[in-house]
Amino acid sequence: MKAIVYFRYGPADVLQLKEIEKPAPLDDEVLIRVHAAEATKADCELRSFRFAVKWFWLPLRIAFGVIKPKKPVLGGYFSGVVAAVGRDVDKFSEGDEVFGSCGLRLGAYAEYLCLPAGYCILQKPQNMSHVEAAAVPLGGLNTLHFLRKASIQPGEKVLIHGAGGSIGSFAVQIAKNMGAEVTAVDSGIKEDMLRSIGADYFIDYQKQNFHKSDQSYDVIFNMVAASAYSANMNALKPGGRYLMGNPRLVDMLRSAFTSRFTDKQALFAFAGETEEELTTLKEMIQAGKIKAAVDKIYPLAQAAEAHRRVETEQRLGVVVLDVSVSESIIK
Repeated sequence: MKAIVYFRYGPADVLQLKEIEKPAPLDDEVLIRVHAAEATKADCELRSFRFAVKWFWLPLRIAFGVIKPKKPVLGGYFSGVVAAVGRDVDKFSEGDEVFGSCGLRLGAYAEYLCLPAGYCILQKPQNMSHVEAAAVPLGGLNTLHFLRKASIQPGEKVLIHGAGGSIGSFAVQIAKNMGAEVTAVDSGIKEDMLRSIGADYFIDYQKQNFHKSDQSYDVIFNMVAASAYSANMNALKPGGRYLMGNPRLVDMLRSAFTSRFTDKQALFAFAGETEEELTTLKEMIQAGKIKAAVDKIYPLAQAAEAHRRVETEQRLGVVVLDVSVSESIIK
């Protein structure tokens, strides 16, 4: 089967299209014919081993390979069709259209993927293509995880910092569905897209610093690691909640003090990526409440170009690899 592999850490050029052995499912696994996979910021960081949050470096280097990658096929989020099932699997059948998360196993940048049937995998929404479905799990699962922790109430003011990426584009939509008034913060080129998916207000961070305005918020959901902790806390109303989607170690330590000794909360916790959360997202999609904001679609062979697109931070939503085609850029 064809797959995108890399055998050393480095720039996007280390990604190569190769023929590798097709996996076979174990008794408790499903074999999935991958149709589409999201190209994520995390994939880019693992490929280069450069992280916005530095404390990730050592534990991830040990887990994923000190000298070279232990897992040569990237890709954590996918949509596809079940090609075969292990003898102990009764949750899925051959031909089921599914989407979900690979967890730390990765491997979605390939024509076929084997995963335990108990992973966060569901039959995909009927009103979505495979490309759109692959764009859901990362952003949707992380957003739902964090915004539930904030216990957002109708009418509250929510600011999404870094709103134009995978997580931010779902955060805008889900916060709106919770009844919030949403302010999106990102670069100016993303304004039209963010307003089209529900943002009530938009701030171009290159022209205006929201920390210096007289506006305050009930909830700030921040995906920008370099954003100043104290400035974000000052932009909260009394009783406000600060959600850290990409926390630095020092901010994680400060959050304990904030939550214990002030009337505000600073929250972080890695998303569990549960089946219940993915089911909730699927139901929202099928009800027309949220959708995938897909930026560009690349064939598998152009994974390096997809990574470059993600790394420019110019994307308007989610970048997806269409594994079922071999042509040049699609959209």
